[in-house]
Formats: sequence, C-alpha cells, structure tokens
Amino acid sequence: MAIDPICGMTVQESTPWKTTRDEQTFYFCCEHCLKKFEAGGSSEAAPMQLVTLGEPPARHDCCHGHEGHSATKKPRAKSSAKYICPMCDGVESDVPADCPKCGMALERNQPTGPQTKTIYTCPMHPEVRQDHPGSCPKCGMDLEPETITTDAEEDDPELTWMTIRFWVGAALTVPIFAMAMLPMLGIELGIPADVSRWIQLVLATPVVLWCGWPFFVRGAKSLMTMNLNMFTLISLGVSAAYLYSLVATLFPGFIPDAFQHGGEVPVYFEAAAMIVTLVLLGQVIELRARKKTGSAIRELINLAPPTARIIEDGQEREVPLSEVQQGQELKVVPGDKIPVDGEVISGSSTVDESMLTGEANPVKKAQGDSVIGGTVNQSGTLRIKATHVGEDSVLSQIVQMVGQAQRSRAPIQRLADTVSGYFVPAIVAISIVTFVVWAFWSPEEPKLAYALLNAVAVLIVACPCALGLATPMSIMVGVGRGAKAGVLVKEAAGLETLQQVDTIVVDKTGTLTEGKPKLTSLEPAEGFSEEELLKYAAAVEQNSEHPIARSIVNAAKDRDMKLADTSTFDSTTGQGVQAVVDGKKIVCGKPSLLKDHGIEFKATGSTEGTKVYLGVDGKYAGALIVSDPLKATTAGAIQSLHDMGIRVIMMTGDNPQVAEAIAKKLNIDDYQADLSPQDKHDRIQKLRDEGARVAMAGDGINDAPALAAADVGIAMGTGTDVAIESASITLMGGDLEGVVKAFRLSRRVMRNIKQNLFFALAYNSLGVPIAAGILVPIFGMHALLNPMFAAAAMSFSSVSVISNALRLRATNLTE
Repeated sequence: MAIDPICGMTVQESTPWKTTRDEQTFYFCCEHCLKKFEAGGSSEAAPMQLVTLGEPPARHDCCHGHEGHSATKKPRAKSSAKYICPMCDGVESDVPADCPKCGMALERNQPTGPQTKTIYTCPMHPEVRQDHPGSCPKCGMDLEPETITTDAEEDDPELTWMTIRFWVGAALTVPIFAMAMLPMLGIELGIPADVSRWIQLVLATPVVLWCGWPFFVRGAKSLMTMNLNMFTLISLGVSAAYLYSLVATLFPGFIPDAFQHGGEVPVYFEAAAMIVTLVLLGQVIELRARKKTGSAIRELINLAPPTARIIEDGQEREVPLSEVQQGQELKVVPGDKIPVDGEVISGSSTVDESMLTGEANPVKKAQGDSVIGGTVNQSGTLRIKATHVGEDSVLSQIVQMVGQAQRSRAPIQRLADTVSGYFVPAIVAISIVTFVVWAFWSPEEPKLAYALLNAVAVLIVACPCALGLATPMSIMVGVGRGAKAGVLVKEAAGLETLQQVDTIVVDKTGTLTEGKPKLTSLEPAEGFSEEELLKYAAAVEQNSEHPIARSIVNAAKDRDMKLADTSTFDSTTGQGVQAVVDGKKIVCGKPSLLKDHGIEFKATGSTEGTKVYLGVDGKYAGALIVSDPLKATTAGAIQSLHDMGIRVIMMTGDNPQVAEAIAKKLNIDDYQADLSPQDKHDRIQKLRDEGARVAMAGDGINDAPALAAADVGIAMGTGTDVAIESASITLMGGDLEGVVKAFRLSRRVMRNIKQNLFFALAYNSLGVPIAAGILVPIFGMHALLNPMFAAAAMSFSSVSVISNALRLRATNLTE
C-alpha cells in the first residue's frame, strides 16, 4: 500500500495512476490527483498541499465519489445551493462555475431527505423508471415505488381499485352468465330472447367499459407504442366479443345468416363480461402475491426501532430515530434493539446479530467494539457513540442493495424477453388464421360464430403475463430470502453465474480462520530469554497495525510488560519492521529482511503458524510463532461444498508449511501459498482460461483484485469496503457457511426460474392450439376452449408462476 501525495488516501501500488519523480514512485487514487501532481512541476510546487509519505493523511474527502476510489463517500451537510464542488467542502454556488479551490466544475446539488422524489419502476422491466406513478409502456403494469416503506402493505391504490372493480364486475356478471348458460342446460328463465339480450347489454356494459377500462387503456397504449403485451390481447379479445354482441343487439338485421342459429342472433356478452371479471380476479391475486415479494425488505426496515435513548449533559431522553445524529451518545438497555451503527464506549453485553448475519450465536461486545443498528442487545447495558445514521447505516445500505438486486435482470431473462418480443404479433396472426379457417370450414353452424369465439379464445389464452413474470418474481423473492439469511446479492447476474460455478477459491486469513492471530510460542536463540525476545519484538511492533504485529503486542500486554519507546522506526512492505529500542537496533520480520541487515541464521518453517524472526544489534535473537485458529464451521462448510461437487482451492500469502498443514486438515483439493494480490489475480485468471467457472471468497484489501477477476466474487461481510465493492455477493457474517448458503440460494433460485419458464412456455404451447380447435377433429366440438375458460386459465397461469416463486420464501439454506 502507498499514500496518495495529493489527497492522503491509502491506495494500492497496483493502481494504474502512478508517476516517477526524482527516482521516487508516487501512487494516486484517481486520474485527477495524478494530473494535480504532474501540474505542480515538483512536489514542493504542487497546487495542493502534499502529504508526506508515512504520515497520517490530513484529510480524506478530496476524491470521494470519483471513479476508481474505493472509500465510502463522506456525508455532506445539506445545502440549498444549486451547485457544489464534489471535492471541496464549503464551495457552493447558485450558478454553474469552477471551484476556486481545485478548479473542478461544480456539480448540480442533489438534495437529500424529504425533498428526494420517489422513483417508480416496473417489476417486469426495471429499466422503466420515472418520478411519478403510472403504467409501464412495455407491459402495461402499474409502476411500483423503488423504495419500499413499512406502510406499503396497507397503501396500494392499484390493488384497492382492482379489488373494487372485480367485485362490481362479479356482481354484474353472475346474472349475465345465468341468463346465457341456464337455457343451454334446459333451464328456462321465462325471459324472451330479445329481452334477455337487452338485459345482458345493460349489465355487461359497465363491466366491460368501467371494470375493464384499465385493460383498454393499457392495450391502446401498447398499440400506439408498438410494445405489444398481454393487455393488447385482452383488449382485442374483449372488444371483439362485446362489439359484435352490441351490434347484434342494436342492429340484428346487420348480422349475416352465417352468425345466426335457429333464426336467432347469438350474443356473447357473458364471454366479454366473464373475461374481464376473471382477468380482474387474476390481477387481484397477482398483486397480493407480488406484495409478498417485498416482505423481506419490509422486515429489514422494521428491524430499526422507532426511537432511541440519547444522553445529553448527563440527561437521558427518548427521541425519534430520525433525530439521532452522528457522534451522539446513546444508551441501549437489555432487550432493546440497537438503534444505529455505533461504537461501544462503556459497558459489556452480548448482541444477537442473527437477523442481519444469519448466524445464531450471540456476539460479545465491550468497549471499542462496533455494533450494528437493528441488532438486539441481550444481557447488559451499553453506551454507544453513533457512527453511522440514516442512509449511511449498514441496515439502510442492505435495504438499498437488496432493492437494487431485486430490480436487476438475470441473463436468463433475455430468453423470456426474446420470446415475448415475437409472441404477441404471432398470436394475433394465429387468431386471424383461426377466424378464417373456422369461418370457411367449421363442422357446425353458425360458422362465423364459432370463428369469432375461437379467435377470441386464442387471444385470451395466449396472454404472456406468466412468461414475463417468471424470472423477476423468482429474483425478487430469492434475493429477499438471501438477505434474511445474511447473503446479500448485488445483482441478479451474479446469482445466476454462481449456479454455474464448479471451483471456489478461498483466502485463508479471515475466511477459513478467525482472522485474529495469536502468539502461540517463542523460540529464543542462545543468549536470549523468552522475555527479552517478546520485549524487543513487542516494542518494535507497537508502531505497526499489521494483525501479526498486534498479536505480539497483545501477548506482551497480557504478561504485563511495559513497552519501551522506539526511535527511527521504519517498515519494509511485505518484509517487516525495524527500530531502535533502548539503544539497540531491532529488526523484526521475514528471514530475508534480517539477512539484508547482515544477520545470518538458519530459518526453519513451522506448520503451526507464521514465524516472525528477530535480530538484535546484528545478532539473531530468535523467532516468535503466531497462528490463526480455524473457524468452528470451516470444516463442515468445506465438506458441504464438496458434497455439491465444487472444487475448493486455497490461495494465501502465508508460508507453504502453514498452508499445507491447513489444506490437509480441511481436506482442501489444492492450495497455493506465498502469493501476492497480483499472484492471486493471475492464478484465478489462469483457472478461468482453463475452462473453470470460478468463485472467489475473501475479506481483505489484498483480495480485491482476485474478487474482481473471478466469475463471481463473494465478500465476507467482516472484511473491507474495497472487498465488498469488488464482489457480486456479500456475506453479512464472516463465516464460510455463508458461502454454502449462497450456493444453495443460487441453485434454488435458478431452478425456480426454470420451472416458471417451463410452466409459462408449456402453458402457451398447449393452450393456443387447443383454443384454435386443433383437438376438434379428434374429440369433436366439445373439445373447444370457451373464451371464459381461456380467461380463467390465463389468469391462474400467472398466479401459479408467482405462487411457485413465493415458495422460495420458505427455503431452508442451512441444508
């Protein structure tokens, strides 16, 4: 790692933005910082204050939001100004201009909070987005708000109006159906035929024109935009049956003899009214089922408590959660939900994080530990300092990620899109052919009446709604189910690709192991004691933030050792550290570092862990062995992966001896040790070139290149923002069992999608020819599909697809 000399950010040395000056290489977080540096002519004359390498950065907000920068965006204070600088705080303007500090063009301010508009999108076509309610121009469905709120269950105007229209339609359709069908069964109602037609007209007109009005609006829009969809077919079918019956009632003399039967002109008001009513029923059931797909997000939102206890001037008071600000002190008593993300400043307790991580075991929390908003405090009272509130909290980011993933499109959706694009025009053509064939070759009279009914039946039965819903419904439910189990999917494509993976590459530290190394043994050289070895090592390592260094320092503190002061501290990336302690020159790290300082000794490997070697004033003083214990669930998770037919490869930067010992203990298929981040990236690329479908699971900054190189990157949620940003799937817990859950989720969602596509395609493949009358030559006229039954079948095909998708809500990802 290196420091960007312009903005002070920590960047990887593999960054593409770097330059050399005075035989020294400088690394930058983005192209803008590189150009700023180059524009200065020399480091002293650069237009922005440079940060000396090795010193802590003076500020961290220079390049937030720029492409290539991985840091979390710093929250900005709300401003009423129209234009602000994306780099420099406090620079605002009411007109477009350049920033007087950095020279960048000011960007239009995007206000947050209550002023932010709600974006509406289509559940079947997520690319359709607008800032007001309406219907989708492609499929005609009502647009839904992208942001799900807790009151969404009660407030759904589309469902309310569809329900009202259905009950009105049902009440008027029942008598129409009775007057049309009972005489056919030999039950006479005593109503003359011409009077019956007029009563049916009066009852059917409000059913068609008011109850079915949304279908006609959507159908007309589909024709005007040429985005033909299910409402095109419904409106055409209902219009044909109703308009013919209207003309037959008002002007019976205009009806050809070919439509008449026994001297009477038959009407089909019951077909038009029943189609509208049954389609409305299907819409109501579908809307109610679709609402359940948002239940996972709603449950996540409800995890946050409505209020919080804040401590100000020693006084405790309860305030709405929305009023909690970053930096405030909060009190959380046993049994309460933790209101926001924070850091424990006093007290100790256990916290149930299962609702976010999917891991059942409570987590111990004490001073200095972080807590997540929405988790439950169990045993003790905690005082926490709010670190992330509102949209910056982990819970809010999870909700946002889940929502985006639910609206993303899996590659398999292209199949449904392609079929749907040709489907409706083909059905219209088939309907026309059906009418012509029956009009000339119907085996029974009246030929034109049979032609009309069968043509309408083809239009109604072929509605492609089930086909369009097949993929997005499974994705929405599956992503929500994963979120409840601590598996966060960034995009549907990653979920689909994971199902095809046959090889998973795992990092060792933090993935297979606890990620918290501990000093397990000391091997002092002749002339040195264990106490001296640990004293010198801890003194020099106290200036390092490396996990191994921390374990050595902690071991010394556990023995109540007082750490000596150091001077002239220096570190060599990937090698170790050196400093002067009590007048003695101490070198601590890999054997190569000691040998570079003229310290000769014979290095020996260890299968227990990592060996850290120490030199004192040019003499070899001994070695310290630091090991990282395996997580309790690692062995079982690897066995589960093997049971699924997945090859497991460990890639680690640790030494070969440790890697070999862990690989044998866990029965890992292959391992590669002593790898740099670039090595991991190259090895994964090689695996892919050899034909393997590779997933990578890791949690550190050094894993980011490998995560990006894999077909699917899986970031352990206990890791860094860089790793999470590089991955397609994020696990809220740091447990490898989460990887197993991700694989199970992927396979079950894709199986569910394929089942839905099969149901939809098979239904249309069978329904259309039956409606056209293909079975009549074999089974006779009773094999015809009445348009009313076609409408019922069409509606319930969509319901069956949604019901099948909803089964994913109950899937058990632990087995």
